[in-house]
Amino acid sequence: MLIVDTALQARAEAGNPVRFGMFGAGFMGKGLANQVVNYMPGMRLVAICNRTLEAAIETYTVCGVSRDDIVTVASVGELEDAIAQNKYAVTADPLVLCQSESIEALVEATGHVEYGAKVTLMAIENKKHIVLMNAELDGTVGPILKEYADRAGVIITGCDGDQPGVEINLYRFVKSIGLKPLLCGNIKGLQDRYRNPTTQASFAKQWGQTPHMVTSFADGTKISFEQAIVANATGMKVAQRGMIGLEYRGHVDDMVGMYDIDQMRSLGGIVEYVVGGQPSPGVYVFAEAQDDLQKHYLKYGKLGDGPIYSFYVPYHLTIYEVPLSVARAVLFNDVVIAPLGAPVVDVATTAKIDLKAGETLDGLGWYMTYGQCENYDTVRTENLLPMGLAEGCRLKRDVPKDQVLTYDDVELPTDTLSHKLRAEQDARFPVRMPVGV
Repeated sequence: MLIVDTALQARAEAGNPVRFGMFGAGFMGKGLANQVVNYMPGMRLVAICNRTLEAAIETYTVCGVSRDDIVTVASVGELEDAIAQNKYAVTADPLVLCQSESIEALVEATGHVEYGAKVTLMAIENKKHIVLMNAELDGTVGPILKEYADRAGVIITGCDGDQPGVEINLYRFVKSIGLKPLLCGNIKGLQDRYRNPTTQASFAKQWGQTPHMVTSFADGTKISFEQAIVANATGMKVAQRGMIGLEYRGHVDDMVGMYDIDQMRSLGGIVEYVVGGQPSPGVYVFAEAQDDLQKHYLKYGKLGDGPIYSFYVPYHLTIYEVPLSVARAVLFNDVVIAPLGAPVVDVATTAKIDLKAGETLDGLGWYMTYGQCENYDTVRTENLLPMGLAEGCRLKRDVPKDQVLTYDDVELPTDTLSHKLRAEQDARFPVRMPVGV
């Protein structure tokens, strides 16, 4: 952080801000744009790509940009001219952003798996660093996209500000002081797997968000994707399907004895969440000391007697921190959060209601399904349907409420990039199947 702000100040003083573009002009995109346009002189959001141009224009204007300074572009040449004239560009064509020589990085802020897969792969193929505000994409095909990015010599990374990035920053700190992390946790205020866009409509309206997006927060789908990408970035697993998900109204410092230390050790650490814990809406990492002298100094530092020690961040600031992820990638080739290699934890599709043969599954945060974390080897051996691929699948048979879906339960959509990438990922990272499977 302190390195990044100094580097951005230098870019500002040189009149050479970090120039980046963004896919998506929704709730998060507007907040990010406001930060960069008004409060980060070392950065410039030069272009927004959105399927609805009016929304992209509004994203700039609500930040105080004059309509006269916003240019609609349809080619790379038009975009380069706009950038040279210090204008802000909007377009519906993602290739225009990907092929721009002036753009140093791109942000994927749509939260949509299929569209996100298309623009992310397009960015990588054009050798652009890409920052994902899209845990759903990352948790579905992140490992194979990371391989594409590595081959292209560019960075693909999740972002600061969302809980996974905050958890990883804390995890890295804990490791850097010589402790052994055993748990990465996410603090939630609500968990109800049966919430839907109707129940969440008023909350969504209050905050200017879409009902299905806030439903994915409430029904556990979003946190499942978030903790899956933390697992894939650390090698940690889940202790059980859906995670343990304790309900506790006290401080996370008081939770250090609530998990099985031997299980955490045997699994190489676990990803978790707590409902109602404090400080909300923060994150926590539990770790153990490596020797008695470390324990002595941790006790001196008022962290208790051990054997588990609590570290936490009391907030996550989303759009305030995402621009720093762009800066870390561009200025330091630093990855916030990305898969280590093979997937470790996946998100399995689960019936929110009794599902009937012939129905077509709706999307993330809608009426029919919710997501649960499960270890990748179990997902593969049980042929479970990844939540990020569920939208558009047609049911071949009835599936009762709360049962996980398998590939055998559905007919898959044809000709979708996300399904193709997932098939490639599964082939690239096989698991040892039990005898007879």
